[in-house]
Amino acid sequence: MAIQLGDVAPDFTADTTQGPVSFHAWKGDSWAVLFSHPKDFTPVCTTELGAVAALKPEFEKRNTKVMGLSVDPVESHRQWESDIKDVTGNAVNFPMIGDPESKVAKLYGMIHPNANDTLTVRSVFVVGPDHKVKLTLTYPASTGRNFQEILRVIDSLQLTAKYAVATPADWKDGQDVIITNGVSDEDAKTRFPRGFEAKKPYLRVTPQPNH
Repeated sequence: MAIQLGDVAPDFTADTTQGPVSFHAWKGDSWAVLFSHPKDFTPVCTTELGAVAALKPEFEKRNTKVMGLSVDPVESHRQWESDIKDVTGNAVNFPMIGDPESKVAKLYGMIHPNANDTLTVRSVFVVGPDHKVKLTLTYPASTGRNFQEILRVIDSLQLTAKYAVATPADWKDGQDVIITNGVSDEDAKTRFPRGFEAKKPYLRVTPQPNH
C-alpha cells in the first residue's frame, strides 16, 4: 500500500551525513520534509540539494526540518557535498540518509519499478507535528523540484491546521483565503471579524486571519 495523506509516517533508523537518526525522535514536534533524489553525483540532484540548503532558514522559520535520501551510502554523500557547494555556492546543512539497501526507500515507496527498479524517484513527504503525512509529491528523475512551492504548501498546511479556512489556487502567504463550508455565515462573522465577501454561497473570501 502506498503511503496516503493522514497516514502516520513510518518511523525508521538510518545512518546520515550528520550521524544516526531515528526519524520520529529527530523531527520531534516539528514539521518535516523527507525527500529523495535518484543518485549522487548527478546534475539535477546537485542543483536541488544546493537549493534546499539555501532555503534552510525559510524552513526553520516554519518550524520545519529537512532530510534528504538516496540509495547511495553516507560516505558517497559526504564526498558529493563539496561538488554541491562548488556548483551552487551553498554548503549542505541538513542530514542526508545513506540507504544502500533501499530499506527506507522501500518503506516509503520511493522506488517506482516502471521508472527505474533500483533508483528512487523524486519523492517528497511533508509530515506534521503529529507524525502524520500532510503532503506527498512525486517527480520523475528528469525534473527538478520547485522548493519555493513546497514552502508555499507548508504555509497553507500550517494555516489551515489552525483556522477553518482553505487556500485558493496560486495562493501565497498574506493573500485572502476561503472560509470552509462547515462554517455558517453567522459563525464566520465571529471567527473572521474583518468580514468576508461571498462570491458565491459556497465561496466566501476573507483576509488571512493571522495577518
